[in-house]
Amino acid sequence: MDKKRIWSKAWMGAIVAAFVAAVGIFAVMLQVERKALSEYERGVIYVAARRIPKGEMITEKNFEKFLKQMELDQKVIPGTALVNPEQLVGLTARIAIDEGTLLTEGMFERQSEALAGMEHPVIASFKAEDLYQVVGGVLRASDRIHIYTVAEDGLASLIWEEVYVEQVFDNGGNAIAGDDPDSCAQRINVYLDAGEVEQFYTELARGALRVVKVCE
Repeated sequence: MDKKRIWSKAWMGAIVAAFVAAVGIFAVMLQVERKALSEYERGVIYVAARRIPKGEMITEKNFEKFLKQMELDQKVIPGTALVNPEQLVGLTARIAIDEGTLLTEGMFERQSEALAGMEHPVIASFKAEDLYQVVGGVLRASDRIHIYTVAEDGLASLIWEEVYVEQVFDNGGNAIAGDDPDSCAQRINVYLDAGEVEQFYTELARGALRVVKVCE
């Protein structure tokens, strides 16, 4: 009987010791987890809430439509990430951006960048029928085009390089979205310097202009 009591006490002691050890290990792990969490610095970034078409400008009106916040470990957020609304409003997408993409500076541009070098930028408009073969109607906002003039002897000369397309419209006057692959651009608005407008429309009137799209 005494031996049974001794064994019983021994087992009880072993169980208590194991329990105490388990509690100790749990406490240590909890401390380690708390330390790891304390070192985890969270940062807020912006990602695409839906697909952002090429040439789409981020405005206060469409901000929530195209963008949403996400928290990440600060260590994995790139230095070029766009992290506040002030950075984003007024930017235009250089490329089509898929839903869920972490947004960085290189994906966008400001209109001021596109108009750099112009003293007095203005918007000039022309119809597709005014030019011979306007890139098959596939031009979209934020595209760049080269504009050539063709002399009477048939020789072409580059007159305007990297002209920024401000917006394009279909035959009904509706703006064509950057991710619309089917609609044919019938009217095109481009940025020119004010001093170039007279030459542009003179050459346009005599049917001497040709357009080439810049492929990135």
